[in-house]
Amino acid sequence: MNVIRIFRNAVGDVRAFFASERILFLPFLGSLRRYDGGKFRADARAAMNVTMLALPQGIAYAAIAGLPIVHGILCAAVAAMVAPLFAGSRHTILGPTNATAFMMFSVFSLNPLLEGRAVELLPLLVLMVGLISVAGALMRVADLLQYVSRSVMVGYVAGAAVLIIANQLKPLLGLEPVLDKEGIATFVGLMVGLVRNVLHTDWVPLVTGVATLGVYLALKRWRPMWPAFALSLLVAGVGFGSLVRFGVGPFAGMETFHTFRMADLIPGFPSLVREGIFRDISSLLGVAFAIAFLASLENTLMAKTIASRTGERADVNQDMFSVGMANLAAAAAGGMPASGSLTRSTLNHESGARTRFSSLFCGVYTLGFAWLIAASVDWGVPLIDYLPTSALAALVIALSCSLFNLRHIRICLRSTGDDAVVLVVTFVTTLLAPLHVAIFIGVAVSITLFLRKASRPYLIEYEFNDAGELREMGEKRKRPIPSISIVHVEGDLFFGAAELFRTQIQRAVTDQALKVIILRMKNARHLDATSVMALEDLILFMRAKDLHLIISGATREVYRVLKKSGILVTLQEGCDREAGESNLFLNSPTNPNLSTRAALKRAQQLLGTDKAEIRIFYDPNQPKPN
Repeated sequence: MNVIRIFRNAVGDVRAFFASERILFLPFLGSLRRYDGGKFRADARAAMNVTMLALPQGIAYAAIAGLPIVHGILCAAVAAMVAPLFAGSRHTILGPTNATAFMMFSVFSLNPLLEGRAVELLPLLVLMVGLISVAGALMRVADLLQYVSRSVMVGYVAGAAVLIIANQLKPLLGLEPVLDKEGIATFVGLMVGLVRNVLHTDWVPLVTGVATLGVYLALKRWRPMWPAFALSLLVAGVGFGSLVRFGVGPFAGMETFHTFRMADLIPGFPSLVREGIFRDISSLLGVAFAIAFLASLENTLMAKTIASRTGERADVNQDMFSVGMANLAAAAAGGMPASGSLTRSTLNHESGARTRFSSLFCGVYTLGFAWLIAASVDWGVPLIDYLPTSALAALVIALSCSLFNLRHIRICLRSTGDDAVVLVVTFVTTLLAPLHVAIFIGVAVSITLFLRKASRPYLIEYEFNDAGELREMGEKRKRPIPSISIVHVEGDLFFGAAELFRTQIQRAVTDQALKVIILRMKNARHLDATSVMALEDLILFMRAKDLHLIISGATREVYRVLKKSGILVTLQEGCDREAGESNLFLNSPTNPNLSTRAALKRAQQLLGTDKAEIRIFYDPNQPKPN
């Protein structure tokens, strides 16, 4: 019967966990019921502005990932259409991003088992990312992302920006064929290769890239409201792309992108029954977790940033669910992994979007442009074939430079030593290790430093003064009753603090005169299985030495954990319940010292003495003792 009761309690706890914060599967229905013509016009206008940024960024991020550009465009279209149907925020725009794109490049270019199979394995990888994100949202994992230091993301993005710039220097300088032939697979090797071959720079792609970059910077300076990225690509395509297509002078044979066809836009769900599927899943599992984590972290930071500007509350688990659903849709469509884009989301908000449907319109517009690009092949004017790779490389470098947020880097380096360590370690590992490993190294260092600070409970010995009030004992004062110690426990008693808590109390009982310890646990928080087992070990340790442990000021939360875990039975062992004896005294909100008074009486009973008169004075107008 006890086993059945424990099982029922466990099932009830699991049910309560999932019921405490439900994920809405169709949150857009409320927005749809209130939709009108005014909102439609505002959303349609804002979506067109965002599309002018989303389309070239989709091309750029596919190039960063080393994928055909159709995968970036499809992700920008499909994720933008699907995410708002499930998101909690009304301004977020999902699609490919810099960080996830370069993680894709790192995975498929540095792993010998996956090299050359990026296009083949992409749908399976994105599907796994979507499933992991959906499962994480249902388990409310997004709530835990707040414990990842912002320094991790700042260091990771800065490191990824350096890697992106270094890799884009190859097509910009025309050194891609030479360096690819050398098989360079590390950042240090790449930098050495660039320096060693700099004298072999091809001036044609360099001039093309620098000129394109000049147009971009000029537009950003003198026409900041114009879509500078898209217009710069257009100028490069019309100007230099035409010279390449018609083989004019030294521009003949310069590398350009290749236009995709209509067949590439047909959705195709990844095959899960083919030979070797489980081997591929095993190879991609760690990467899928890393991309899902990074995408959810990016989306959470982006959602909170937008919420701080709009005054809305960010529902991070609902937004994580939208990341998962967007990636599931991208997997079926053939897109690359999707995440929250701060630049596109900010532009969406600043362009006057009223509802979540502006993202849907942006996806529709982007898909329309994708159809136009694919149709241009049949018309005999393949649009993307006019786009030089060096021109896009120069714009990607400019885009990557904007990722260096000097203000955030300065804050992280100057705030605390821990933040500086996390930033530097994450930045260095991003340059030296695979990106899906580097992000977790940064997170591990961040959490380790956080736990080191959080896992130190605050233990102070207290006494009653002549007025009957609790006060902190001074080092030079002796206990009023030498055999009784009142120890105030404050802070988190989760698994990280359990051992420290136990050893500190055990150190206290080395006093030969001490017979009873009263733990005041009014401000003890977050007891878990590890801390409860440490408490049980402490009770048994003291009992073996003929010492006694009494708990006073216990909150309802502490009592519930002690009772459900069964440790309350151990604590109460030896008490005559019929005579009203107890070793646990709950906190009284009206008089916080009352439970300690009762605990002191119980201690004197255990010692067989009533030597000291116990008085409790409580003035509700005075600050409560902790």
